[in-house]
Amino acid sequence: MPTRLLVATTNLKKLKELEDLLFDLPIQWLLLKDFPSVHDVDEDGKTFQENAEKKAFGYAKQTGCLTLAEDSGLVVDHLKGEPGVHSARFSGPGKDDLKNCRKVLELLTGAPKEKRKAAFHCAMGLAEPSRVIAVIEEHVDGFVAGEMKGTSGFGYDPLFFYPDFGKTFGEVPPKMKHSVSHRGKALRRMKEFLNEYLKVGG
Repeated sequence: MPTRLLVATTNLKKLKELEDLLFDLPIQWLLLKDFPSVHDVDEDGKTFQENAEKKAFGYAKQTGCLTLAEDSGLVVDHLKGEPGVHSARFSGPGKDDLKNCRKVLELLTGAPKEKRKAAFHCAMGLAEPSRVIAVIEEHVDGFVAGEMKGTSGFGYDPLFFYPDFGKTFGEVPPKMKHSVSHRGKALRRMKEFLNEYLKVGG
């Protein structure tokens, strides 16, 4: 019988990325909507790692399931690390990708390229109901583009210019983005951990 794994996100685009990279594991996928009585875990940590651990452990305790959770965001040097852990709600509580991107652009108005350095960060936590068993962190470096370009991906992807591609993450196919992205790198490492974990039966 496949191991039950709860993926603790309500972001359907993020969930698709997770499934694309973990699809061939012998896992029964579960979503938060499968547990209607579960209460939200506050993402009030000061770091991506704190939030990933808190979500993974919080939902694992409530559901009794092995749980995978992640926290990620854009870190801009010139904005002193913002949006950072506030990336999803940078422009307000509604998690509006377009408004978030526009706010970053507005704050960087007139800033030269050397002041537009940025990185996507991802922290991924895996927890059993009794403990956190793995935390993985990855990042990818780039720049904030002068304007939004592309319709692929989500979040700040249309703003994130990756020099080796010469394009934003919003302008390239998902598979190309996954090959270098913060979440792609973290998921490949998590997949290796999960493979070993499943071999020994948790």
